[in-house]
Amino acid sequence: MASNIIIRLKQKSDNEAVAELIRDSLNVWYNRHFGIENLVPSLEAASIYTRVYDELDPDCCVVAEDVDTGTLAGSCFFHPRPTHVSLGIMNVASAYFGQKVSSKLLAYIVDVAERRNQPLRLVSSAMNLDSFSLYNRFGFVPRVMFQDMVLAVPEDGFSVGAPAGVIVRDAVLSDVEAIVALESSINGVDRSKDYRYFIENRAGIWGVSVAANEATGELLGVMCSVKDPGSAMVGPGATRDEASAAALIRYELNRYRGKWSPVVLIPTSAVELRRSMYALGARNVETHVAQARGEVAQPKGVVVPSFMPETA
Repeated sequence: MASNIIIRLKQKSDNEAVAELIRDSLNVWYNRHFGIENLVPSLEAASIYTRVYDELDPDCCVVAEDVDTGTLAGSCFFHPRPTHVSLGIMNVASAYFGQKVSSKLLAYIVDVAERRNQPLRLVSSAMNLDSFSLYNRFGFVPRVMFQDMVLAVPEDGFSVGAPAGVIVRDAVLSDVEAIVALESSINGVDRSKDYRYFIENRAGIWGVSVAANEATGELLGVMCSVKDPGSAMVGPGATRDEASAAALIRYELNRYRGKWSPVVLIPTSAVELRRSMYALGARNVETHVAQARGEVAQPKGVVVPSFMPETA
């Protein structure tokens, strides 16, 4: 019997329930399909979405509430930006699988993008055919394939190996304008708020680096990373070439020296970049696809997306 579901904006009082349903949804789905136990090990890990997005994008999460029980049946974050709206993590509580909760959540966010007259973008698992079909029915078009590569970073880290004439360094706030111009020219998006937030790093979980021409100072790439119990991965990033991408990824990987095993999403078309990842000992664990609803530009360089944040 279908539940009586309403869609509304998340309140801060919902945060613990949202973390619980994210943990439940991901753990049940990955256990059923891949036999993975406790993909999300704790509520602290699951709470990274409310912790970060309540600061970065307040009032940009919708929940599906069962009004008969007061239970949250689903949630979905979204991220309005000057050039687009990004669809963030969507979860349905396992007790509500098959009740079209995700369709109701997605319809709300599609309406947000349409009212703003902007494309709606996302990066979703290519191995979850239910979600792929959902987005397909709503008019999303696949654009770029990525392979999720995971690797352990040794205690002594990796050699950055920047190309001749290129320096790799930590980003500073004065880089934000050039970073935004760079990413806009590569991927057609403006995320100035994101980069300022990462570089300020009040939560102490972000890393941001840039690759620059040593002679002119021109930026050739940017790469971020997050190191938190809820997410350990390199990205988002955008570079003009694969060599700069490889150097920046190694620079960010060095923030994980020791026990951490971060994930990096590598474009399947970036042959030399993925070869360099294999040389570091990376292995593939999943595949994802960048999709868009509406007109967007094809990337003119290397784009490395992330799940935290999901603002590309």
